[in-house]
Amino acid sequence: MRQVNQTPKSDPAPSRWAYRLERLMLTPMFRKILKVGVPFCLTFVLGTIYLADKERQQKLVLAVADMRQQIETRPEFMVNLLAIEGASVETENRIRAIFPIEFPASSFDLELDDIRALIEGLPAVADAAVRIRQGGVLVAEVSERRPVALWRTREGLGIVDVEGIVVGDVVMRNERTDLPLVVGKGADRALPEALSVLHAAQPLSGRVKGLVRMGERRWDVVLDRDQRIQLPAIGPVRALERVIVLNQVQDMLERDLVVVDMRLAERPTIRMNEAAIDEWWRVTKLSAEANGQ
Repeated sequence: MRQVNQTPKSDPAPSRWAYRLERLMLTPMFRKILKVGVPFCLTFVLGTIYLADKERQQKLVLAVADMRQQIETRPEFMVNLLAIEGASVETENRIRAIFPIEFPASSFDLELDDIRALIEGLPAVADAAVRIRQGGVLVAEVSERRPVALWRTREGLGIVDVEGIVVGDVVMRNERTDLPLVVGKGADRALPEALSVLHAAQPLSGRVKGLVRMGERRWDVVLDRDQRIQLPAIGPVRALERVIVLNQVQDMLERDLVVVDMRLAERPTIRMNEAAIDEWWRVTKLSAEANGQ
């Protein structure tokens, strides 16, 4: 009888641990940790051990700083010149006087917003734009405030723009004869109205010496020959136009007047000078004597 060899067959099923490992490898998070997390942690540990030495740390810092300096000081990144556009000579000199950076300088060291704010901090500058132009030129485009009047205060004479901002100083009035003169507290806050009054006073040609702000609420027009036109707080331009019409018809301002008071529109009054008053009394007295006889 033939004998049959009964060798036990191996079990093809994986072991419990092999099964669990295969299941883990099918998990996306586990694969990501294995591919990214483990190398990162290993690199971090090795880097920490390497950089624990202070001498190595210092060498690394110096190497990075040297590399950065080599990049920042390349010729294409260097700024060699400051160009100022749109500014007067005086304003340009002031900008250069306060400019804090010496050239040549790396463009990486220039804070353009800080430079713009520094330039706009000057009283004479209304707006500024700063940019770096090709060729290593730092360009500051400046818009200056336009002076419209001279404002006399206890501190002296200041040049002001339409917003009442002092943009400069002068010592003598004749230094800026092209600008009208305003005087008094609060005159800087009412310059648009003052300019309207001065525009209306153009028919008086060169007789207007300036405007005086009275009580921070109204204007006096000061003329030569020590004459004044007192304007109301409301409607000063219209009141001045009435005076000009009366002057054109009756030559009122050519007479011996000191004040033309227009503060009350329904009751304008005039005040004569002392010589005219004395003459009026003299004529009145002579008339009275003549009538008595």
